[in-house]
Amino acid sequence: MKIDAIRLGLATAIVVGLLWILCSLFVFSMPTGMSQFGGHMMHMDYGHFAWTLSWGGFLYGLLAWSVIAGLTAWAIAAIYNRLLG
Repeated sequence: MKIDAIRLGLATAIVVGLLWILCSLFVFSMPTGMSQFGGHMMHMDYGHFAWTLSWGGFLYGLLAWSVIAGLTAWAIAAIYNRLLG
């Protein structure tokens, strides 16, 4: 079964964009807690770092992560379809 690479890429970009918005809301509302959470995920102590969240950074991250995720999903689907023959 072939995968529609363009639709998978768009769906992935949308989902990653929504996750970015949700994560940004958490960082905005609980900066210290999210710093500790991020530190636990990376096995590091991020407690002494301060999170900064500007509108420019929010929009840049939203665009960058959505595009990167969408292109990655598209590439995976395209390669998968080629491997099917």
